[in-house]
Amino acid sequence: MADANAAKRRLIAIVKARSFSTGGETKLVSGRSTNFYFDMKPSMLHAESAHLIATLMLEALQGSHVDYIGGLEMGAVPLATAVCVLSHGQGRPIGAFFVRKQAKEHGARKLVEGLAPGETLQGKRVVILEDVTTTGGSSMKAIEAVRAEGAIIERVIVVVDRLEGAAETFKAAGIPFQALLITTDFR
Repeated sequence: MADANAAKRRLIAIVKARSFSTGGETKLVSGRSTNFYFDMKPSMLHAESAHLIATLMLEALQGSHVDYIGGLEMGAVPLATAVCVLSHGQGRPIGAFFVRKQAKEHGARKLVEGLAPGETLQGKRVVILEDVTTTGGSSMKAIEAVRAEGAIIERVIVVVDRLEGAAETFKAAGIPFQALLITTDFR
């Protein structure tokens, strides 16, 4: 995209309209309570904002060698799909996967899904994606699962950082971290 700032401004406008709410008390996955909330599914499953997110994420990966992108279900699934599709269209295909919160009790019983038979994350450079992060706990669960598969974690990219400790979590783990948007973009 010619103007990343324009893309970011447009993405903020869409997220504000479709995914951001204030007032009332909401409990987050981290266990914390908040009076503002991001339900990113309406934005991640919206054609324009999905394209903007994928474009901005691919721009963040410019100059990096990345084999796969993915993260914890549910939030990472539409993100990984959008980035994977757009990467192919740009002539630099990146594979995608997702990590289940727990392995299914039937079928292949895999924790990491989306890889074809014989395909592996062993020795592959991986970027973890997440829709919204608070403490970084969900991404760290995904990181743990893909490291167990032999992946090399290159970085974490999120759509929105709530600025409540995720950056510190990733720094302590030695993992580069980048957020497309932060909560102050919405206040």
